[in-house]
Amino acid sequence: MTMGVDGRSVIVTGAGSGIGRAAALAFAAQGDRVLVADLDAEGAAATVEEIERSGGTAVAVTGDLSEQAVVDRVTATAVERFGGVDVLVNNAGIMDSMSAAADVADAEWDRVIRVNLTAPFLLTRAVLPHMLAAGRGAIVNTASEAALRGSAAGAAYTASKHGVVGLTKSLAVMYRKNGVRANAVCPGGTATAIAVEADPAAHGPAALGPHFVNLGRVSQPDEQATAILFLASEAAGNINGAILPVDDGWSAV
Repeated sequence: MTMGVDGRSVIVTGAGSGIGRAAALAFAAQGDRVLVADLDAEGAAATVEEIERSGGTAVAVTGDLSEQAVVDRVTATAVERFGGVDVLVNNAGIMDSMSAAADVADAEWDRVIRVNLTAPFLLTRAVLPHMLAAGRGAIVNTASEAALRGSAAGAAYTASKHGVVGLTKSLAVMYRKNGVRANAVCPGGTATAIAVEADPAAHGPAALGPHFVNLGRVSQPDEQATAILFLASEAAGNINGAILPVDDGWSAV
């Protein structure tokens, strides 16, 4: 089954490593032109280099996507280099410290919400005019198993990923008559470089501990990328507002 990809302009955030890197490589392998967005300049450059080495087309834009100026630069670069924005993958994110609400510091709450929820909103808002003008577009957000339950992360991360699901569903409803689809993947445990710094004796980690017994098999980033690629493809043309667990059945337990 063909994915129906034909040299589209694709933005992938957090594409310097992990799921984002795997997604960027997968889109490029299908013939898409990929804008690699990441805070890590070295990681973003490495992804672009690998794509170009394989004969693909990519460009890197680095910076903090929770800043409007960076979002504007990402959008403008995609439009100038690739002629528009056909696909947006809001993948960049950070973990919290598994803290329970009573123990979450203001700085942690603000940073997690801004990176995981506000940044996807800002970039979505920036690319929508281009998608609407073209009469088509696909947005795929990386949510999390923590978007489906309250026992997979701390208060800040859980709230941010529930927010991503809400944003995804709102987009699906608001723009379905304009040719723009929005869906989300909810990865379970995945082998990425994202680290969790948590005090196992603190209330949050201690309370969450037993819930990870049914975590399931830890996936590889390319398994998540395959789901993202599908949701962005013409093969998923009637899939809109879907929240897809990619978690080896963890959400079914």
